[in-house]
Amino acid sequence: MVRKQDTIEKQAALFSVLADPTRLKLLKLLTQQKEPDALCVNALAFRLGVTQPAVSQHLKLLKNAGLVQGEKRGYRAHYFVKQEALKKARELISQTLEFSEVEHVSSNSGGAGK
Repeated sequence: MVRKQDTIEKQAALFSVLADPTRLKLLKLLTQQKEPDALCVNALAFRLGVTQPAVSQHLKLLKNAGLVQGEKRGYRAHYFVKQEALKKARELISQTLEFSEVEHVSSNSGGAGK
């Protein structure tokens, strides 16, 4: 059984990755693509109006979170959303909103609300 604290930590990490508007735009753009039509960094940068290095940095965080995958095609890597990971992320986000009234969340840091 997964501990509630572990779930909360996973939720917080996911929200941290998704907290940036550019990463959300990237994810949304990539979810609209089918795997054979994956997009390279140049195409993503052009469509979002941001620099290629910025897109690369955002993709790195999305990859580290397991949400996107890159595939080498010729000289360029093309990116697409990992559908199973996206499904798990949706479930994790849904769980965030399902706290019951009797559920108590405690903090190890001893902050407010004790």
